Amino acid sequence: MRILLIASSYNSLTQRARAELQDRGHAVSVEVTPDEAAVRDAVGRSDPDLVLAPMLKTVVPRDVWSSRPCLIVHPGPVGDRGPSSLDWAVHDGAAEWGVTVLQANQEMDAGDVWATVAFRVPEVGKSDLYRNELSDAAMTAVHLAVERFAAGAAPRPQTGPVRTRPYVRQEQRRISWEEDTETVLRTLRAADSQPGVRDELLGAGWFLHGGHAEDGLRGRPGELLATRAGAICRATGDGAVWIPELRARTGSGEDRACKLPATLALALAGRLPELPERPAPVHAPTSGRTWSDISYRERGALGVLSFSFPGGAMSTDHCRRLLKAYETVRRRPTSVLVLGGQRDFFSNGIHLNVIEAAADPAAESWANINAMNDLVEAVLTTTDRLVVSAIGGNAAAGGVMLALAADEVWCRSGSVLNPHYRRMGLYGSEYWTHTLPRKVGPALAERLTQGARPVSATTARSMGLVDRVVECRPGEFTAEITRLAARLASHPGIASRVAAKKAEHEAREALTPLAAHREQELSRMRAIFDDPTAPYHALRRAFVRKEAQTAGSPDARGAGAGGPADR
Repeated sequence: MRILLIASSYNSLTQRARAELQDRGHAVSVEVTPDEAAVRDAVGRSDPDLVLAPMLKTVVPRDVWSSRPCLIVHPGPVGDRGPSSLDWAVHDGAAEWGVTVLQANQEMDAGDVWATVAFRVPEVGKSDLYRNELSDAAMTAVHLAVERFAAGAAPRPQTGPVRTRPYVRQEQRRISWEEDTETVLRTLRAADSQPGVRDELLGAGWFLHGGHAEDGLRGRPGELLATRAGAICRATGDGAVWIPELRARTGSGEDRACKLPATLALALAGRLPELPERPAPVHAPTSGRTWSDISYRERGALGVLSFSFPGGAMSTDHCRRLLKAYETVRRRPTSVLVLGGQRDFFSNGIHLNVIEAAADPAAESWANINAMNDLVEAVLTTTDRLVVSAIGGNAAAGGVMLALAADEVWCRSGSVLNPHYRRMGLYGSEYWTHTLPRKVGPALAERLTQGARPVSATTARSMGLVDRVVECRPGEFTAEITRLAARLASHPGIASRVAAKKAEHEAREALTPLAAHREQELSRMRAIFDDPTAPYHALRRAFVRKEAQTAGSPDARGAGAGGPADR
């Protein structure tokens, strides 16, 4: 069947819908449609059997939905209506939510129902929830709806109570720091990626992004207490929260500020106070809540080095801190080391926001890509144990290449991979010219990097990009990976595998050293970074500043981010 996906942006759910529907044999095209005219033009060009909108903020014109079937994915249960459905669910602390596939008609979110799927709501941020539990439910509902449409079934009218709620404005998101930690966290999590929570801090206006509970620090409500790994800790009425990122408020007509690690944002504004740096505990505390973006745990011969950076972006500092942790845990007496294993993003490569905010973006691009390469090189040259990359969510560009540096790549069934750099105008590095052809062969490696299309976990496994697909819910991924990796670590053949790995590495080094791949890749990257007219700089700016996407096919335009969007 010919299916046209229309979306306000080429976000993570749109990419997953495209990849999974193609896996099922459908001919799928995608059009970014920022307004009604773009929707009409896209449908006219494609003449599809079915129109599907995974994430659409504009209205489908009457002449379109009245002439052909148009299905809308609404991030709420039947009867829920309005543009901020998921925001309200997180803000109100809903225990269960849903996704509904509706027939488009004259009233927003009021069409007949093709499919609806419920899901449990864990205590995570809205964007994490969207990419994981909601995404899983949405794809189950989409596949049901498409199958029912293909079989000639009809949707059912909506019945039951209707609840229409407005767009959540900053007035409803306002934080009173005298409130308890749970209330503050719900407010922060309901706006973690976009739009953030508007607040006053140190005499200036900011948007706060993300929030994690801290039970061990106390202070006057609203007071800044400490820093950790670029985040700031702020006191609530009964505890404190860690806030990883800030975005400066800008005036009308000014460029949108970059969302940055909180301490960096304050430092660039000349407002970072003297605060104690509280290093994160190496192991998770046995009691009380705290936050860390890097953690390590051991179980017999198994070590698990986990990391979770906002948006999957890895700055120079992120890379260097993760490399330091990796070098430390390599000295532990383990036979298997898991890298990752957390829910949500694995990595999307270099940190475009930090680069854009730098005084010299070219120099910061160069520092960041070298820091990524140092980390990947450390994984590639680990010859005394097996390394497993565990991808719990999405990964893109250098993040995929970081995963490929391991001996085995495992990913959750709902993951989407973007093993390319082209949409950001980059040649790419992180030793991809070594690892990607070795995994999938030279011809497929070229097709993946030049075609620049998302790949589902299932397809990634079939082409050899991934070694194992783990079928589990997002919240179960860490435990399931730990169980599987512990079994691998206890296998009697592990020593012979490690010995064979070491011999193979030495043979490859004698033939074509890793340093040769790095030099060739970085020479191409350096030329792009140092050229102010290179498309990379304009594409990076458009992505970071959230400039409106133009209408058209993301394949034809060659613009946009290399990886799944935050939403």
